[in-house]
Amino acid sequence: MDKLILRDLHFVARHGVLPEEAETGQPFSATIELELPLHEAGKTDRLDLTIDYCAAQAVVREIIEGTHKYLIETLAESVAGALLARFPAVQAVTVEILKPRPPVNFQFSGVAVRIRRERSPHQDS
Repeated sequence: MDKLILRDLHFVARHGVLPEEAETGQPFSATIELELPLHEAGKTDRLDLTIDYCAAQAVVREIIEGTHKYLIETLAESVAGALLARFPAVQAVTVEILKPRPPVNFQFSGVAVRIRRERSPHQDS
């Protein structure tokens, strides 16, 4: 399946288990892979035969900058579900959420979660 990829979308949000994480914004990033047929869009140069990546970014932003979540796993699930609901042409989505600077007492490059969700057979396509 073809993929439309939005790499390293950056946000400031308030997610995490610790109280200070809910109070102070911290950086998050997301990489999104939307799986859908892109052959016709590529042949015809028509936006209506693909996904407007500005619209996809807006969906991701709404979730990540929205309601506080304790877990980045929950953020990823919410983003995946919203993208599948908003864009019927998308057959599957991979969502990677990165929290590069969680407030922990050791050094590392951050924590990430990556999930892939497919449209269920009973969802409209």
